[in-house]
Amino acid sequence: MTEFKHIPVMLNEVITGLNIKADGNYVDCTIGGGGHSSKILEKLSEKGHLFGFDRDADAVKVCRERFKNNKNVTIIHANYKEAPKILQEMGVKDIDGFLIDLGVSSYQIDTAERGFSFLHDGRLDMRMDTEQELDAFHVVNYYPKEKLLDILYKYGEESNARRIVENIVKYRKIKPIETTIELKNIIEESFPKKIIYGKGGVSKKTFQAIRIEVNGELSGLDKLLKELLSMLSKGGRGVVLTFHSLEDRIVKNVFREESTDCLCPPRIPVCICGHKRTIKLINKKPIIAREEELKNNSRSSSAKLRIVEKL
Repeated sequence: MTEFKHIPVMLNEVITGLNIKADGNYVDCTIGGGGHSSKILEKLSEKGHLFGFDRDADAVKVCRERFKNNKNVTIIHANYKEAPKILQEMGVKDIDGFLIDLGVSSYQIDTAERGFSFLHDGRLDMRMDTEQELDAFHVVNYYPKEKLLDILYKYGEESNARRIVENIVKYRKIKPIETTIELKNIIEESFPKKIIYGKGGVSKKTFQAIRIEVNGELSGLDKLLKELLSMLSKGGRGVVLTFHSLEDRIVKNVFREESTDCLCPPRIPVCICGHKRTIKLINKKPIIAREEELKNNSRSSSAKLRIVEKL
């Protein structure tokens, strides 16, 4: 098994963005290898506390070992969308900051048997929570043609979706498509050779779409953000790292809505919705990785960081 290594994206920007209070309660919704969390913990006093969530059992195991001597942290094996409910059950009603890193960890990508990457040969899996039933093998081999098409269009924004799905359906009639490399080869067959060799990475959008479907990455994200924002104390910060346009759009829209006083259509001269803003945007445009970081960690190239503060 690959060693659990992950370079935290925009580490300094995230920590600065959280504006950490030494005695505060903080939530890392996707603790991963603990890169961001370790820096948060460095800034907490004995009264401060960090709650770290992850649905990946390997990440939870690694972080429980990494922070076993630190009384300021509680590691919880759960989907981050359950974080507000679990915190409430634990008696935590107010928090001073939260971080959501929506990226796939380097460990998940580089571990062939997890089946996330078209660069490594492994069984089609892509589950962030290996205890759930739905995996990439089932999606690729048993989803109806029209459902596969919808996923590739919606979650991958793949313009060549129809040809890719036609080839997947053709091949799975002969035998199940079992590995990441098998799927990659089928996808590449769906493109002219000049595009494959000239552009490269033609499998990326399809793999992204299937991964999002397997893990339900977009469903309920807006609800989670609103619940966490409601738990923030005055002056508390919310920090979100996104890695593709679909999830960034959701975050952007929630933050824009919650930072706006009136949501009435422009044609209505007097506000009738009564909506009052609860947060302010710390950065109106997303922060992107600096050139130095891009050189050392290419996986930060698509990252966008958004920060808000509770009023």
